[in-house]
Amino acid sequence: MTAVPVTADRTKFLRTVLVLDAAVTGANGLAYLVAAPLLSELLGPETGLLRALGAFLLAYGAAVAVLGTRREISPAGTKAVIGVNIVWTLASVAAVAFGMLAFTTMGAVWGIVQALTVGALAELQIMGLRKARRQV
Repeated sequence: MTAVPVTADRTKFLRTVLVLDAAVTGANGLAYLVAAPLLSELLGPETGLLRALGAFLLAYGAAVAVLGTRREISPAGTKAVIGVNIVWTLASVAAVAFGMLAFTTMGAVWGIVQALTVGALAELQIMGLRKARRQV
């Protein structure tokens, strides 16, 4: 069975969620890069780790933006984004739960809020992909 490309006229919801994900991820990544020393003080993780995460998030956000703005949205690409978002969600919860990154109280709250946000984006992306495929 071959994958059916998901075209723009059937993907408004999915496209919107992907672009929102890209914007939130890019803003978060930029903040980690630009304000790493301040955020390290507030949240707990070391400056170098925040900068590395920031660089990753900027690149990832750019990739999600490309995916979300293509004429045809790749189902495989969307599934990859969903997978990364699920892994990020679980890793964030684990990092807080097991004290892996020396979070401050504010950092632990931020970690959980971030996990909930990314998990919600993954769920919305799943819904958008299903909705787009039903219209084929």
